[in-house]
Amino acid sequence: MSNSAVSSVQQARQALGLRLREIRKEANLTARALARLTGWHESKCSRIENGHMTPSPADIRAWTTHCGVPHETEDLLAAARGIEGAYVEWRRLERPGLKRAQEAVLPLFERTRWFRMYQSWVVPGMLQTPAYTRAVLETIVALREVPDDVTEAVVVRMDRQKMLHTGRHRFAVLVEEWVLRTVIGSPEITVAQLGHLIAVAATPSVSLGIIPLGRVRGGGWPVESFTIYDEAQVNVELVSAHLTVTQPGEIHEYAKAFAELSGLAVYGSQARSLITSAIDAIG
Repeated sequence: MSNSAVSSVQQARQALGLRLREIRKEANLTARALARLTGWHESKCSRIENGHMTPSPADIRAWTTHCGVPHETEDLLAAARGIEGAYVEWRRLERPGLKRAQEAVLPLFERTRWFRMYQSWVVPGMLQTPAYTRAVLETIVALREVPDDVTEAVVVRMDRQKMLHTGRHRFAVLVEEWVLRTVIGSPEITVAQLGHLIAVAATPSVSLGIIPLGRVRGGGWPVESFTIYDEAQVNVELVSAHLTVTQPGEIHEYAKAFAELSGLAVYGSQARSLITSAIDAIG
């Protein structure tokens, strides 16, 4: 997990643990006494209170019952669900199928007006061709052993791209140059994708920046791929999981990183030249 993932999830766990400790102390119970009442090992209370583990729903119900505050249960359960929802393993997220995973983000996309997208892995989904999307999703099916509903998932993603043309959304997109030179699916699929990237970059709602290879990285280090949705949240793509960041301070850190990366990028004719160069290299 990246440092920012650790920070986000850990802070939420610590806040929940602190509240549970306060409840225990207000009930005049020691950690040992609460553990005895619940049938836990005493170290479990310590791990929960210090933010080293997220309590399960059963743990929270036992805690509030023995501390005499059952009215606190629902709020604490909601806090725990928020922690679990912040860091979700891809296997768990995609278990119902890739189509469902694509549909799940539609409400977030529809209510967002300003997207800031940074990609260090693949061409962003909003700018993909159907064949490129299929190649990416087929790789996910093979690697993560999730249900193969790629055809349906591609339809959902392509339909989402209508947002590029409504005039209600703005997309600031940054891509590392090595993404352009990474062959996905086949050389033909990748070359067609790069041609599409040149075309879609001319869309009024899209600002496309390419960060050239060899650029001196005094600031704007390459990081995990992420998307900032207005000022409301950040979604981060980790190798094993999907991270949702909602704390204002951390959203600010991602916005700062995006600004620094933007300063390294080239745009317009210079960006097109890099894409054309990648096409020539692959072709």
